[in-house]
Amino acid sequence: MKIAVFGNIFQQKKSASVQNLLALLAEEGEQILIDKAFHDYLTGVLNVQMPPCQIISTDDFEADVAVSMGGDGTFLEAARRVGSKEIPILGLNMGRLGYLSDFSPEEMEPALAQLRNGTLRTESRTVLQMCYSQGEPEGYPYALNEVAVLKRDNSSMISIRVDLDGEYLTTYQADGLIINTPTGSTGYALSVGGPIMSPGCGTLGLVPVAPHSLNVRPLTIGDDTVVSLRVESRSHNFLVSVDGRSEACSEDIGLTVRRAPYSVNVLKHPDGSFFRTIRDKLMWGADNRR
Repeated sequence: MKIAVFGNIFQQKKSASVQNLLALLAEEGEQILIDKAFHDYLTGVLNVQMPPCQIISTDDFEADVAVSMGGDGTFLEAARRVGSKEIPILGLNMGRLGYLSDFSPEEMEPALAQLRNGTLRTESRTVLQMCYSQGEPEGYPYALNEVAVLKRDNSSMISIRVDLDGEYLTTYQADGLIINTPTGSTGYALSVGGPIMSPGCGTLGLVPVAPHSLNVRPLTIGDDTVVSLRVESRSHNFLVSVDGRSEACSEDIGLTVRRAPYSVNVLKHPDGSFFRTIRDKLMWGADNRR
């Protein structure tokens, strides 16, 4: 198989896990593709002895599987690089919570064995596409987690007019608004009070950030809904964040957010479940009192 490897370049203590992965892939005769930034970090900083591999520096590559070694941020970057290629992503969680990365470094060898014999589950995850009313976004306009509009400075809140499929919903007076997928419901949206959504439930979330009105609450909509946004700000600009990648935008530009024409495929434990994941990660039902 062709296996593309993406990794976090800020976790020096995890070098043993990286070397173990590369050795396992080389032993099985897999064709290894490795992200250039990760390769340079491994060889230049960690002095890792690399097996024969192909270095990839752009999105122009083909692979059977992508492996993400890091936390959810690394996984999101791997998903961005994979794009619409429909290459399934196997996440090795080297971070903390790791909602997206299903396997620990200790599970690396059995996970690769299950990958080869085809027993891993594949979950299809919704992706969002963002468009401007004029011009093109500077960065990658697709998001696995969320698209957020946020105030750019520390002064006043912004006004965000929202239309759903052309029908006026409301104008939020808030620090921002998050449009999230079910995957993103356990990310930024969760931290500001949004609901947790099960993957594949066919919904999106509209979650205001620090709204001025107490009767404004998160809203769940169908993922076939087209969300149109118009923002007014005292500074006449605001931030657009696409999976944490931010750029400034002028208030005379409208935004449209809709479901992208492709999905991201995530490889999961054969006997795992989303509900078990959130129960374990969020420690639901745990009593830590002593």
